[in-house]
Amino acid sequence: MPNKQEYIQKAEQEFYKTYNRYPVIFDHGDGVSLYDTEGEEYLDFGAGIAVMGLGYNDKQYNEAVKAQVDKLLHTSNLFYNVPSIEAGEKLLTASGMDKVFFTNSGTEAIEGALKIARRYAYNKAAEEKRGEGCVHEIIAMRHSFHGRSLGALSVTGNDHYQEPFKPLIPGIKFADFNDLDSVKALIHENTCAVIMETVQGEGGIYPAEEEFLKGVRALCDEHDMLLILDEIQCGMGRTGSMFAWQQYGVKPDVMTVAKALGNGVPVGAFLASGKAASAMVPGDHGTTYGGNPLVTAAASAVLSIFEERGIVDHVNSVGGYLWEKLEELAAQFDCITGHRGRGLMQGLEFQMPVGPIVQKALLEEKLVLISAGSNIIRFVPPLIIEREHVDEMVRRLTAVLE
Repeated sequence: MPNKQEYIQKAEQEFYKTYNRYPVIFDHGDGVSLYDTEGEEYLDFGAGIAVMGLGYNDKQYNEAVKAQVDKLLHTSNLFYNVPSIEAGEKLLTASGMDKVFFTNSGTEAIEGALKIARRYAYNKAAEEKRGEGCVHEIIAMRHSFHGRSLGALSVTGNDHYQEPFKPLIPGIKFADFNDLDSVKALIHENTCAVIMETVQGEGGIYPAEEEFLKGVRALCDEHDMLLILDEIQCGMGRTGSMFAWQQYGVKPDVMTVAKALGNGVPVGAFLASGKAASAMVPGDHGTTYGGNPLVTAAASAVLSIFEERGIVDHVNSVGGYLWEKLEELAAQFDCITGHRGRGLMQGLEFQMPVGPIVQKALLEEKLVLISAGSNIIRFVPPLIIEREHVDEMVRRLTAVLE
C-alpha cells in the first residue's frame, strides 16, 4: 500500500489543479473528529465547508443510507420514488415553502433559482418584452458567493472569480450588501429579482441587517420582483434557526439549500413559494440524478434527526458559548480586528492573511479550520459540538496565535 506522500504525489499527477490542498489524507471520522491515514486525530471546526452538520459516523444516519443502498439507487425523474417524496415533505414543512426541486449541489440550486426568476419575468412580460431584445435583470450583492458555474458565477460579486470567464450571463447588477439605497438605485422596469445570501459566507461572515432584509423584501413586493435567498451555507440550523431568514420575519419567494442537507451526500434543492412556485412549467428544467432515492433518503434522515434531537436548540446553546469564547480570544490578541456571525457560523477577522494560521493549526495542533477570504477564519463546526470542544479549539488556536 502506498504511503501518505506517494498518495499525495499520485493525486497531484491525476487531478485537475483547482484547489491547493493541505498535506493531510483523511481516512475516517467519528463525532467531531477526523482521523488521517497515519492514525492522527484532528478536531474539526470546518465540517467539510459547513457540510457535516451531524458530524461523522452518525449511526442513525448511516443506517438510513445503507438501507437505501441495498434497495434502490436510481430510477431517473421519469418515475416517482418514496425517499424523495418523504424528504420533500419534510423540507417544505421545515421551510414553509410550497414547492421543491432536488438538485445535485448548491450551485445547481442557484441555477434553478435564477431560471425561476427569469421565467417569472417572461411569463408576465408583454410580447414585445420577451426574447433576446429584452434582458430581465437580476440584482446581486458585492462580495457574495453563489457557486462556480457560469450562471452562479454571474451573480457572485467577486471580480477575482469572474474575470477569467467573462462574458458571463447578461443583466446582472451589483448592489452593496446591507445598503438599501444601493439596491433601490438599480431597480427599473426590467428588474425581476434580487438574490443574496442571508449571511454572507465566503465574503466574510456578514449577516444581513434586519432593516436591510425587510427593506429588500418590501422593494420586491412593491415592484413585483422575486426575492431569492441563498441558504446553502447559513441554512439547515447553522445560525440558530432552521433557515437564517426565519429570524428576520421575512420569507423569500425562492430559497436555495444544500451542504448540511445531505450531511456529506451531494444533494441540494431550490424551493419556491407563492407566485414563484408556479413560474416554471414541465420542460423548463430537469436533472438526471437530482432527487434520486439515495440522496433523498440521506436528506430525509437528516431532517428527521434534526427534529428528533433538537439540533437547532443545541446550536443556539453552543453557539452562544462559542461567541463568548471568541470574544475573549479577540480581546486577548491585537491581531484580531473583528468578530461576526450567528449560531455556529462565526468569523474572526485578522489584520493579516490567515492562511499560515490555518495551516499551522492543522499541521501542528491537529485543528481543522477554514478561511473566508484572505483574512478571516471561519468557524463552521459540526452542529453537534459541545462546550468542551469549543474550549479545546480555543486552547489549540491560542497556542498557534501565541
